[in-house]
This record gives sequence, structure tokens and C-alpha cells, in this order.
Amino acid sequence: MTGTMLAAVYHGAHDVRLEERPVPQRNPRDVLIRVLRSGMCGTDATEWKDGPHLFPSDRPHPVTGTRGPFVLGHEFVGEVVETDEGSLFAVGDRVACGAGVSCGECDRCREGRTNLCARYHTFGLNEDGGMAEFVSVPESVLARIPPELSTDDAGLAQPLAVGLHAARRAGAVPGDRVVIIGAGAIGTFVLVGLLSLVEAEVTVVDFAGARLDRALRLGAARVVHAGEEIAQRVRDAVGAAPDVVIEASGAPGQLAVAIELVRPGGTILQVGLPARPAEIDLRPLVVREVTVRTTNAHVFREDLGSALDLLASSALGEELIDSVHPLSDLPLLLDELASGRLEGKVLFDPTSSRS
Repeated sequence: MTGTMLAAVYHGAHDVRLEERPVPQRNPRDVLIRVLRSGMCGTDATEWKDGPHLFPSDRPHPVTGTRGPFVLGHEFVGEVVETDEGSLFAVGDRVACGAGVSCGECDRCREGRTNLCARYHTFGLNEDGGMAEFVSVPESVLARIPPELSTDDAGLAQPLAVGLHAARRAGAVPGDRVVIIGAGAIGTFVLVGLLSLVEAEVTVVDFAGARLDRALRLGAARVVHAGEEIAQRVRDAVGAAPDVVIEASGAPGQLAVAIELVRPGGTILQVGLPARPAEIDLRPLVVREVTVRTTNAHVFREDLGSALDLLASSALGEELIDSVHPLSDLPLLLDELASGRLEGKVLFDPTSSRS
């Protein structure tokens, strides 16, 4: 396919422009997709606020060679418009993209931890992504969308896959008492992912409001309002120190709260990315033999298909999707997300952006 397309292009902090760009040329074993929905996440908002940090800049990315400016969008689904003969996909298929590309050959890939690949790179983070009318991606990062799943709900597949991977990393077992700090989008994805994997008693902590109401509807056993003496109030509500604490906010001081909360011999999973380095007292971790784990992205073969199945069988899309917009609304909504004024996920429809 030739011609041009509309794309949301990141130039720097507070500078995202809607531009005409050439439709990407498809490489062998790639699939050209007409993007139907593309989402934005906290990483996009952080880069909008004071980036670039992860995004390409004037220095080329070490794997992709991409320099800024570049096309945003690492949470996208679409319709196949071009592919190789003999491909797993046909023209017209609806597909979700995992966005992360691994080499399949390094030590971590051979372990199955493809998200830690030595040459890992992500569309919409390290090279041109799917906040555009078209994108070309390897067939290996695509999964077919179930026919019963709406395109809007399918737009949540990639971030839910990240939540599922985090839930697996938490290592909770049946009967565990689990506390999730933070009921925003990623905390919600972790909650739903965790409850799909294990019968655990989950308590969610955040400030009073719609997020906690949503957590209860999605299966949390209880919620606790953030504030003073939070560790003691959570223990009182749970009836004991929790076995697993998942820090999903990235807010200052919350890892310290998790350390205070968790039982001796328990596990902390750090999901949220703090904006600034934090000083942590390691003594209680050491003397109480607390395990601290982290999580990054997702493992395509384990998580993306499972995320699509979970979306097809749950009310998550109805609960979490805020609205769908044309690309021209992106700068305003990035600002709202960066300022904490959005409760749910916002999706964009590049196909409506020329009307």
C-alpha cells in the first residue's frame, strides 16, 4: 500500500502533533494493519509531561536505531490489510498487537522470559507505533481477536496482558491475603488478572471515589481508603498482615507502606514506576525475610491470548473504558491523564480522525 496517513507524532514534552506520514512499507513476515483502536497509558502521560525518558530522542535507540520525533501508541488493535501468502492471518482479520518484539535466540528468550530479551523493543515506545491510521508489525506479535469480543474491549488487551504478567509474578497461592495499593488502570488490570489466576482474598487501597467502587464490582473483597495510619488500618481490615502486597501506584512512599504492611516471609511486587528515585530502609526486608519482586511488560505467548479470552468473558471493558476519541483529542487527554483527572481508559479511533 502506498500513500499517506494521519499519525500522532511525539516531538517532546507537551508537543504531540497530528501529521501526515507515509504509510509504512511492510517487510517480509510483517502484517500491515489498519488501526481501529489505540490506547494511551501512564508511560505516554509521563513522557508528555517531562520526557523524553524511554521515548526516542536525538540519539538513536540502541536496537531499533529510531530517533525522535516518532509515532506514539503501544496499545493497539486493528484489521489486517496486507500480509504474506501463507500467513497465519488473512486480510480482514481483526488482530491485537502485543507490541513487544523479542529475538527468540538470547538466553532470556530461551528461558521463555521474552520480555527480558537482550534486543527487546516495543512499537510505540522505541519505534513508530500504532497511534496512526496504519502500522506494520511482525506476525509473531499478533493474536486474533475472538469474534464475540468488541473492538473497543479488545483495545484493552495489551495493558491487561501486562496486568496478567504482573499477577503471575506476584506468586500468590489459593487462600492468600493480597493487598493492591493503587486502583488506577494498571491496578485494575492486576486485580482482574490475579482473580482469574488464583482464589485469593484481595484488598484494594486508594483514595475514596469511583476507582474503589469499580474494584469492588470487579471482585475485590474489600477496599480501604488511603490516608494516615494506612498500614494499621489495612491490617485491621484484613485481620492479619497480608501475604502479598502489590504496589501498583508508583506514588512516593508507597513501597515503604508495602514493606510495613507485608507479613514476615511475605512477598512484595513492585508494579508502579516511581517518577523519582526513592530511599528505602532495607533492614525490615532483611530481618523479616521479605521477598521483593518486580515486573515488566508481558510474555506474549502466556499473556496476550489469555487477556483477550478474559476480556471476552468479563465486564472489564464496560467498567474501565471511559470513551473513544479521534486522534486530534490526544494532547488534551494526555494532559488530563498526566494530571490524574481520568478514572478510566481512553481509546482513540484513527479511522475517524479525517472526518
